[in-house]
Amino acid sequence: MLFGLDGVEIGLIIVFATLFGAILSGFPVAFAIGGAGVISFGIIAALDSAGLLVHQAIDTSSQAYNDIVNSGVRPDAVSIFRYPDLPRVAEHVFAGGWETALDRNVSFIVNRINERVLAGQSIETLLAVLMFVLMGIVLERSKIANDLLTTMARVFGPLPGGLAVSIVVVGAFLAASTGIVGATVVTMGLLALPTMLRNNYSPELATGVIAASGTLGQIIPPSIVIVLLGTLAGDLYSAAQENRANLVGCSDALTYLGEPAVVSVGTLFQAALLPGILLAVLYGVYAFVFALLNPSKAPAVASEGGMGGEVITRSEGLTWFLLVPVAIVAGALLLAETGLVGDQSAEVDSFSAAGQTASLRTNVSPDCQAAMIELHGQEAWDEAVAQQAEIDAAGGVAQARELSPEELEAAQADKVANAAPIGTGIAVIAVALGIALAVGRGVAPVAAPAPLIAGAVGILLLLLVDMLAISPLTSAGTTVLLIALPLLLALYGCRVAARRMAKNELIRVVFPPLVLIVAVLGSILGGITNPTPAAALGAAGAIMLAAYRKLSERGRDPWIITWSTLALAGMIILGMNFDLRVNIGEVSVESWIAFLAAYACFLFAFFGLIYACWVLLSNGVLSPAVRETAKVTSMVFTILIASQLLNLVVISFGGEHYIQQFLKSFDNEFTVFLIVMLVLFVLGFVLDFLEIIYIVVPIVGPVIYGGSFDPKWVTIMIAVNLQTSFLTPPFGFALFYLRGVAPKEVTTGHIYRGVAPFVLIQVAGLAILWFFPGIVTIVPDLIPN
Repeated sequence: MLFGLDGVEIGLIIVFATLFGAILSGFPVAFAIGGAGVISFGIIAALDSAGLLVHQAIDTSSQAYNDIVNSGVRPDAVSIFRYPDLPRVAEHVFAGGWETALDRNVSFIVNRINERVLAGQSIETLLAVLMFVLMGIVLERSKIANDLLTTMARVFGPLPGGLAVSIVVVGAFLAASTGIVGATVVTMGLLALPTMLRNNYSPELATGVIAASGTLGQIIPPSIVIVLLGTLAGDLYSAAQENRANLVGCSDALTYLGEPAVVSVGTLFQAALLPGILLAVLYGVYAFVFALLNPSKAPAVASEGGMGGEVITRSEGLTWFLLVPVAIVAGALLLAETGLVGDQSAEVDSFSAAGQTASLRTNVSPDCQAAMIELHGQEAWDEAVAQQAEIDAAGGVAQARELSPEELEAAQADKVANAAPIGTGIAVIAVALGIALAVGRGVAPVAAPAPLIAGAVGILLLLLVDMLAISPLTSAGTTVLLIALPLLLALYGCRVAARRMAKNELIRVVFPPLVLIVAVLGSILGGITNPTPAAALGAAGAIMLAAYRKLSERGRDPWIITWSTLALAGMIILGMNFDLRVNIGEVSVESWIAFLAAYACFLFAFFGLIYACWVLLSNGVLSPAVRETAKVTSMVFTILIASQLLNLVVISFGGEHYIQQFLKSFDNEFTVFLIVMLVLFVLGFVLDFLEIIYIVVPIVGPVIYGGSFDPKWVTIMIAVNLQTSFLTPPFGFALFYLRGVAPKEVTTGHIYRGVAPFVLIQVAGLAILWFFPGIVTIVPDLIPN
């Protein structure tokens, strides 16, 4: 044994030493990883051929080993870490020789590239990375971040530590709209750091809050880290739980767990929402408390200029910006709870519902039954047995069948009779328009209220028409004609309100990107679509938003962008309310009209997008944004391929199995996960999140995802941990980003001392999520997927 170490241990040291050396050599990381895999394989193969690497494996033919297995211990649970006194046998680290390992690795890498890069199931989700990167870069290059910083500084500046709080707010905003850590830190460092220093802010607080807020893009969706982790976590969790079920004697993970072993990127976005907000709130609270304790290091800054529009009193602002909108939303929710707002559809399924199965499968082997009772509890098992007995007594699970015409008619009549007086869609429109009118009144309380009152009357008439004249059997075309006049009246009032709101700088700056964020995240978090189409919507929206800003800067009327956005909304509304299928047997006149209108909206929206691209291209925004997107995306995919090669090298000499055996030697799941988190934290000093996700997580994933922990919680904890590593001196990547753009008077010591409290806040955040995992799981549990 070389240096008294096992051959596999030396192999792991060689791999990671070569990897760190390759990264520090200055070569592009994507190629350094692949090169490290090739070089380390060559070194290990040479040492193995020379007989210098010897693996001390357990002698499975020994009597001691057989006694342990015969006592009921599973063979896979027998390792040198649990039973160090078992007889050993010396083996080559490459079972079958390095030539066989090389042949197998080449075959595997070709298959992996095909599965995960070219034609695999995860490629669609990975395309979301490209779209989110394009969305973030376009928003960053269109100077929207500059507007946000300036506006938020005016809002929070008069408060103690207000500039620091504004940095946190903008950091969270940019995280939700870009998800790119480096771009956010650099942008805020260039724009906000000189302003904070000029206003006598402590360099430590200024640099710390900028670096910490910039890393929120790691966790607040749509986070690229979550997308990449999610595509990997789904495969790891599914395979690990399937293996866990087989080990305890169950046929599959669904039988053992009672639910599918599935985790999606959309679900992880839901899970990451509250932890991201939690960290942002902790940052803001620290900045505010620091300012109260050290007023000279974080002074209040007098606002330069107003927000535009009329000056309003505190009571007017409280009434129109808070109380009235809250009352509108609460009233709608109350009506929904009482059944006055709800589904008005008359459509019924032509097949009967299948009968309910038992909560757990009970027709299992004795070993599986014992394992399921241990996992779910005796009470849950007894309840499932009772449910199955009732099902058997009733003749088994009822199968779905096609309903007869009489049954269909009866089902439809029952649904019509129980329909809500006000449809959900009408209620949502009324709430949105009502809030717009309230805010429009709040920004200009002295202006003539007549147009806004007319809009409010239109909303009330809209609800009244829905209650009295529209039923579930009313056709979509007739519904449009009935609500047209009240809706036009409401839209007239909202048009006046929008013009008034446009004079307020805060609304003018925050509202457009906020709408984009709500559209992207709302469609994902609400389970309407998966991340890839939502990312495409975000990229297109960012392009149109940037084009609108460029046209406004140059004094040109952006009416094409405005109307194409309205055309897109109209297309969606038409698609939701009309049957646009014109290739079926009989098509009604109103369906043809709706189809032609939707098609016209699509053509105009597409033209608007092309026009927006031309505007950005002619203004020198689109070309660098596309180049930067191609650069980042190609780096991600190249690292994905290279990391697969490095992983296969580790697998080929038994390194992955060796690490997993070490982790499995601990009986406590929390101990194992804590060890993994500490290792990831340390590796985060020297490795980017891409390398950690694609090199380290696949090795430890089968262990941490193969236990009883919620996979959403595990994944979010890893993401927050990586975010902490991004901040921690001396190697935190965010610190290097900030150091590169900081003025000369800001020293590296200032940055290190400044981020130290935020690292402690990150650790506190991790501890909160550790002891209160419900923060992660509550949103996915409340929102259906």
